[in-house]
This record gives sequence, structure tokens and C-alpha cells, in this order.
Amino acid sequence: PRATEPRANEPRANEPRANEPRANEPRANEPRANEPCSERGRERGAADDVGTAVVAALPDAGAGNVHRGETADGMGLGQSLDRLRREVESCARCPELVRNRTRTVFGVGTPRTRLCLLGEAPGADEDRIGEPFVGRAGELLNKMIAACTLRREDLYILNVLKCRPPDNRTPEPNEVENCRPYLERQLDILRPEFICCLGAVAAQSLLRTTTPVGKLRGVVHAWKEAKVIVTYHPAYLLRSPNQKRAAWDDLQLLMAQMGISVPHSQPG
Repeated sequence: PRATEPRANEPRANEPRANEPRANEPRANEPRANEPCSERGRERGAADDVGTAVVAALPDAGAGNVHRGETADGMGLGQSLDRLRREVESCARCPELVRNRTRTVFGVGTPRTRLCLLGEAPGADEDRIGEPFVGRAGELLNKMIAACTLRREDLYILNVLKCRPPDNRTPEPNEVENCRPYLERQLDILRPEFICCLGAVAAQSLLRTTTPVGKLRGVVHAWKEAKVIVTYHPAYLLRSPNQKRAAWDDLQLLMAQMGISVPHSQPG
């Protein structure tokens, strides 16, 4: 080699050898200058606090907390719902509904919710916009939600059917069964603590019963791990306003189960 030229694999002047820290650079696990040694202990404590907060967010931690941020397959809740939504959009199991629909109506709200509101099927407004409960019945439902001291965006709202039946007719049994896998997968992703069934189709479909709504009301039912409350559909209440008092009683039962205090006056 030439004079003053380092041999192969020999570091140049003032160049640190392999695995040797540069000047003024702390070694691994060595605190930096002016950093107290206790800082690392604080960082470990902060990490422990985060772990405690995650545990506290599990279902038993109290009202308002979410179940988890991902599903059993490791996907986020939003990702899982979006994947299911795309399946619903391409569904052709019910030829009559497919021919007549403008769009499918999957559901709306936060996936991190304690409460799902389950309706029957999309109407004309829902079919046009693609969101459940946006017409006159939706306006009344919003009042019912507000009377419970809740907000629509804190819930998740969905229907038994994802397509509008022609002329808003009652869903056929085979249509309910065709859509059931989507409904159950949707609820399995959401895993709500509470489900409020709005009307006969929702209640009878979810609970697999033919019992009338009047006899299902006032009782706490179960679907998997969720508690189920049954009340009248807002569209029915618009036609039969004398039943609003009964519906308000149902909502008070729901709120009591959820541990939420509500005023005694019923919504308009």
C-alpha cells in the first residue's frame, strides 16, 4: 500500500472501528448527556400505563368504552366492515330486489359502539341516499335517540335487508334468509353489547320467532352475547302516535340496562 494509506479493513484515521460508538454518542442502554437515569424508568412506566388503559377499554370497563380495535382475523373493524360492504354491493341472491334497487344500504355509524339499532329494510329515501333511516321515520328515530341522551354518530344503525323491497312491501321470508349471513357477520364484527330491534321484522328475524312485537316488548332477550330490547318501528309510530308512550317505556328499559340515566318525559 501507499504511504499513509490504510490497509484493507483497517479504519481510516479518526474513523471509529466497527461496533465502536462515535465520539459523544452514548452506548446502547446508556443515558444521553444530561438525561437522568430515571428517565428510562419513566418510559417503562408510561408503557405500563398504556397497557393498563388498553385493558380498561375492554367491555367490562364500563359504559361508553369500546370492545376492541380489530376482529379475530386481525383486521381493523373498519376494514372488516368495508370488505363485507363490498360483498353486499355485488350480491344478487334476490333477483327482484336487485332489479329494483338503486343501491344497497349497508349501515351507518361507529363500529366501536355498545348499541346497534336494527330496522327492517330500506325505504325509498334510503334506497336513493344509501343510508338507513333518513326519511320521516329517520327524523323520529333521531328524536328518540336524542331523548335517550345519545347521538346518532355514537351508535350503529342497520337493517335486516340491505335492499329495498318494491313498493316498500314487507320482506319475504326467503329474502330475510338470503340476507341473514350478511346481518350476522355484520353483528359479529361489531359485537355490540345491546341491540334494539325496531319493529316486527327486525325482532322476529333476529330472534327467529313469530311472536308479535307486543309480546316481545318489556323483556330483555339475548342474541349471542348481546342483550336485545324490542320496540315499535318509527314508521309505525308515525301512523300510530298513541303508541309513542309504549315505545318510550321500551327505550327507558334499554337505557336502564345500559346504565344511562334519562329524563322521564317522552320525545315528540
